[in-house]
Amino acid sequence: MDLETIAAQMADSAGAIRALVENVSERQARWKPAADSWSMLEVVNHLRDEEREDFRARVDLILHRGQEDWFGIDPRSWVTERGYNQRELGPSLAGFLEAREESLRWLRGLEAPAWETVYRAPFGPIAAGDILVAWAAHDVLHLRQLVELRWAYLLEQARPYDVQYAGEW
Repeated sequence: MDLETIAAQMADSAGAIRALVENVSERQARWKPAADSWSMLEVVNHLRDEEREDFRARVDLILHRGQEDWFGIDPRSWVTERGYNQRELGPSLAGFLEAREESLRWLRGLEAPAWETVYRAPFGPIAAGDILVAWAAHDVLHLRQLVELRWAYLLEQARPYDVQYAGEW
């Protein structure tokens, strides 16, 4: 695994996330295709909090503080507890992008990180490298979610017209 390759992908993902959400209206940012789904605004705030409170902190824990306890988080409940959908999109996106830049500086500043270092988490052993690649993969999962939200919103707005001519989704 090459850290710079992963870091470059994380930087690219942040740019793609920005491109998918920065010019949407507040209405579209808060819109949900179903009551139990997330809005674009909720996704962005989730990414920001995960950046600050999960991935970077866990890599740091495994690499530098392996004797400390695995800390608990509850990202699903944060969506409502922290009122993600009541926030403003611009500051939320800026917060994610700033946190990502800070993470990338931190990652690139690590001196000879031992990615193979294993931590005994409550669910079983996990290596620092596992968390790093999961961090990059997490972005991709939410990029897919943001694209699906844009698609669903377009379909909603397109009625009574049909997008079939565009091709198969």
